[in-house]
Amino acid sequence: MSTVTVTTWSLEQTSPADLLPAAAPDGEVRVVRAEVPSPEFSRFLYASVGGDIRWTDRLGWSHARWLEHLDRPGVETWVAHDRGTPAGYVELDPQDDGVVEIVYFGLLPAFRGRRIGGHLLSYGAARAWDLAERWPERTPTKRVWLHTCSKDGAYARDNYLRRGFRLFDTRTEDEQEVPTPGPWPGAYPA
Repeated sequence: MSTVTVTTWSLEQTSPADLLPAAAPDGEVRVVRAEVPSPEFSRFLYASVGGDIRWTDRLGWSHARWLEHLDRPGVETWVAHDRGTPAGYVELDPQDDGVVEIVYFGLLPAFRGRRIGGHLLSYGAARAWDLAERWPERTPTKRVWLHTCSKDGAYARDNYLRRGFRLFDTRTEDEQEVPTPGPWPGAYPA
């Protein structure tokens, strides 16, 4: 199997004042928290958003593993809906000492390029900053961070920078190239 060089950028905000919100997109776009831990729905979002950009690390997770992850206090999934249809999501994962990671963020392919991404990222980052209001046992947020890589969407990193995230680390590694899985086998050509 061949290898591909992948650059990973880690970005952060260290104050709620760092967040530079995007304008809301035109139309009927709503962002709603998926409050009931649902492995089926979360796997749908993960596979549908990441299928064409080679998100593969969770594809092998069992139902029990998904539920264990989603049921942890403070883990939240916020879903953008365009006229009632799921368009994308942001997943928050609180870590120790007031740090929240935006673990996954993205849009289904049909919804990209419609200004939904900036709005959803703004909403998700704001929810990361006020996480302790919904989870009083959590330490108040002091830092929100994420990483993106050269395999992600072409505009991902620019969106993070426009929302006020600052670069704090860059790494380049050779990885085994994997085929584009699609949301189901064969959905996208290799």
